[in-house]
Amino acid sequence: MRQNRFFGDFDFGQKSLRISGGDFLHQIKNVLRLGTGEEIILVNGQSQEAIVKIITYGKDFVSAEIQTVRENKNEPERRVILYCSILKRENFELVVQKATEVGVSAIVPVICEHTIKTGLKKERLVKIIKEAVEQSGRGMVPDLSEPISFEQAVKEAQQNDENFFFDPSTSFRVDFDFKKKKTVGLFIGPEGGWGNFEIDLVRQRGFKMVSLGKLTLRGETAAIVASYLACQS
Repeated sequence: MRQNRFFGDFDFGQKSLRISGGDFLHQIKNVLRLGTGEEIILVNGQSQEAIVKIITYGKDFVSAEIQTVRENKNEPERRVILYCSILKRENFELVVQKATEVGVSAIVPVICEHTIKTGLKKERLVKIIKEAVEQSGRGMVPDLSEPISFEQAVKEAQQNDENFFFDPSTSFRVDFDFKKKKTVGLFIGPEGGWGNFEIDLVRQRGFKMVSLGKLTLRGETAAIVASYLACQS
């Protein structure tokens, strides 16, 4: 039977926990209707998780007893940073959700030459990330940065072991050599495609120009596929 997982700033250095918080309490008490004696998994976002038993409910808290603390071993071996051009709201939210599920370490919204939408609701994106972490069984929460310019993203990415610039006009590359790198950056463009300046800049910086095949993928599809290949290969 699958146990329910919850992410939060939990202290596993003690035997019992007193957890407050309206959303958490509402979820386990009113939505899942978990009773005393039932067990859940708490994740502290630092690759640790604990199986805890619900002891009692208070008016605005739940007390629980830690049964076991263990390391979460579900994280990918390499650090993958997704530099994704800001897409339409629902499309970017899908990218954030699925990229989190497959294991990216960080998501960087990028403002490119052909970016149309620039407004993001960070609070909603953080909630999507949290729920995706809980659903997928991860032990770490991906970083979500503030939107930055393409030039700044390229500058920051130069500290990565390798950067892959996905462009459908590039010859198809099957082997992206992900396994040989500890930290990789993935650059996904906007709906309107990359600008000439952006392509020239990454060539000058030595980024690998790659494609996901002969078919033209939507930005959100490319971001999800590329993230999966980088994290799980």
